[in-house]
Amino acid sequence: MSNTTPSDSVSTALTSSAPPAASQPAADRAYRHVKAGLLDGSYPDGHLLSEGEIAQALEMSRTPVREAFLHLQAEGFLRLYPKRGALVVPITPAEARSLLEARLALESFAIDKLASAPAEQLTSIGTELLEHPACDPAGLSDAEMHEADRAFHARIVSAADSPVVTDLYSALRERQLRITATARTHESPRRTVVTEQHTRLATALRDGDTADAKRCLHEHLAHTMRAIGVSGDFPAPGQ
Repeated sequence: MSNTTPSDSVSTALTSSAPPAASQPAADRAYRHVKAGLLDGSYPDGHLLSEGEIAQALEMSRTPVREAFLHLQAEGFLRLYPKRGALVVPITPAEARSLLEARLALESFAIDKLASAPAEQLTSIGTELLEHPACDPAGLSDAEMHEADRAFHARIVSAADSPVVTDLYSALRERQLRITATARTHESPRRTVVTEQHTRLATALRDGDTADAKRCLHEHLAHTMRAIGVSGDFPAPGQ
């Protein structure tokens, strides 16, 4: 067990739209705190969380922590063991691959939809992404780079203006945050490679070359898959 504190960037991402901590129900505060630790890798696969430790860290009783654990168990993040604690459910290589395949499908769909948009819209999105911190992460911590990567890809999907696809994508990205945080995919020297891949993808969109954008996306996600230790590759774009 560990008293590791979740990173500020993931905690901020989870709480940015939430009311001030003082006005949040205790169970919500516990849920957000534990989920931040799950998503940033502070609580890795196989880690056993203690109700007492979380309650002490947040200065609350165990009851709201138990409610938070139950919520996270329902979402598939934890498995509860009475009188022992909550186990962080490991993500298998097969699940990791499936998540990345789903991401590739949804992001490719977004790029295909953007291909039919006016040229100026593609130019605008590409230019916006080139100015994104994910393309120039100097000064960012690993956790901040992690969040920048999430926001970069989410922007591509949201640009397709398909609310259902955006919601599906958001759910996938939460689960993948656990994978990439545990694998430290944004630490050097991988950070340099990831930054270059982001820049090439954004440049292709700015130039209106959606076919090249999809190739860049394929390369980027294949790199992520190798970085987390999953063997194999995706089918080449267009197959």
